[in-house]
Amino acid sequence: MTTILMASHQDPVDLWRDALAMEMPELEFRAHPDGGNLAEIDYALVYWAPHGLIASLPNVKAVLSIAAGCDHILADPQLPPQLPIVRMVDDFLAAMMAEYAVYGVLHFHRDMHYYRREQLQSQWSRAWPLYTPDTLVGILGLGAIGGDCARKLGALGFQVHGWSRSPKSMEGVICHHGPDGLLEMARQCRYLVCVLPLTGETRGIINERLISAMPKGGFIINIARGGHQVDDDLLAGLDSGQLGGVFLDVFNQEPLPSEHPFWQHEKVWLTPHVAGELMPRSCAKSVAANIRRIEADEPVPDLFDKERGY
Repeated sequence: MTTILMASHQDPVDLWRDALAMEMPELEFRAHPDGGNLAEIDYALVYWAPHGLIASLPNVKAVLSIAAGCDHILADPQLPPQLPIVRMVDDFLAAMMAEYAVYGVLHFHRDMHYYRREQLQSQWSRAWPLYTPDTLVGILGLGAIGGDCARKLGALGFQVHGWSRSPKSMEGVICHHGPDGLLEMARQCRYLVCVLPLTGETRGIINERLISAMPKGGFIINIARGGHQVDDDLLAGLDSGQLGGVFLDVFNQEPLPSEHPFWQHEKVWLTPHVAGELMPRSCAKSVAANIRRIEADEPVPDLFDKERGY
């Protein structure tokens, strides 16, 4: 029998157990710390597993991420270097994050930030809206999630641009790539949405250089990782008026410290890393499919590439 061990401090064990039982009844499910004989574990399903846990599984074939990113796995200094890591790619997760991206763009596009301020001051005044077909939105990252964001924003009538590390082509999206392409896109876009994986190349990509390239009064929505943004540069951009506002779901330190200036800044809208939730009922399909591929010695399309960082 194939056996999987789940280790997560926040994910609902019972929901995962039930969902995997529906998708793969032959799979034996165990949850840390009740792993039993660790030599019997074939797969680890984890989110911020205790350091050393994966290394303690002598016969584990792969570790599966309960997150779109794999930084929580790579943070383990005892992680066996050759062990395959499988990313979580899930259509429902992508849909949730695209919903959030659309909401963030529309929040600023329809002046909700302005009307909220007016409401708190008991003022009745109107802002003049922008013409959507003339409004440019840039998506940082054109993977599964970024592609869904681009399609849905395009369906609303925005002009959509997209940036990736290497050249890509996507119907209805003006694509840019590389360092020069990043600034070329930023110069044109009133809104930038970040859905990039966090790598050595993308860490700190939302910085003073990028912000200064944007049209004055532009807006940034970050639903990727807090490490993509330089907090001081965001604050400086907001205070100078170069940025009209930011919508942030991720932060360099989570939970965000109570003394951080983001909390009380009138141009900052924040949520506690909830843009995309991994729903076991949907994600179990991906987990079961990838286990079956590995067991059958078939290619795994969602395998993490350690050289690329995603």
